[in-house]
Amino acid sequence: MSSTVSTARSDLARLALRLGVGGTLAAHGAQKLFGAFGGGGLQGTEGAMHAMGFRPGRRSALLAGLGETGGGALLALGLATPAAGATAAATMAAAATVHAPNGFWATSGGLEYPAVLALASTALAVAGPGRYSVDHALGHVLDKPWMPAVALLAAGAGAAWTIRQRQAAVSGDAGAREAADAPADAPQDPVAS
Repeated sequence: MSSTVSTARSDLARLALRLGVGGTLAAHGAQKLFGAFGGGGLQGTEGAMHAMGFRPGRRSALLAGLGETGGGALLALGLATPAAGATAAATMAAAATVHAPNGFWATSGGLEYPAVLALASTALAVAGPGRYSVDHALGHVLDKPWMPAVALLAAGAGAAWTIRQRQAAVSGDAGAREAADAPADAPQDPVAS
């Protein structure tokens, strides 16, 4: 097989992956932002985000919606692909932590779906958009060789911070529930007081 055929196949494969993953992410984010496709919009998503431990709920809903919609749309276009892929991957990594207690498989509410979207987004950030992309048409001004590493590190740090904040909120909520459920005459833990 000639390198021209191989390159053409690679470019078509990246286009297909970008359109599928990017389109899915953009639609998923539009559910959060606009209530599209049966989603809750910002108001409904705000309550859900708060209940999942993402605080404050409104800001979290907005950032998740923008990360999915913006990252997904940019991936589909092949524009600023390193930043788009990293943003989408970080957003899905945070989402995966919500599903992790249910195991891997999506059929049990596990992290399979967000994990696969995060992995595909990461792969696109690293591999680049291919020839059939806006980045290629613009001469790769937003797709320099150093950009994937920087974008993934920055987005990864943001995701790690968000995940830690969520875990702290969830732990605090669990402690508050335990305290509320304890009988009034139960002995208090002197260390916790």
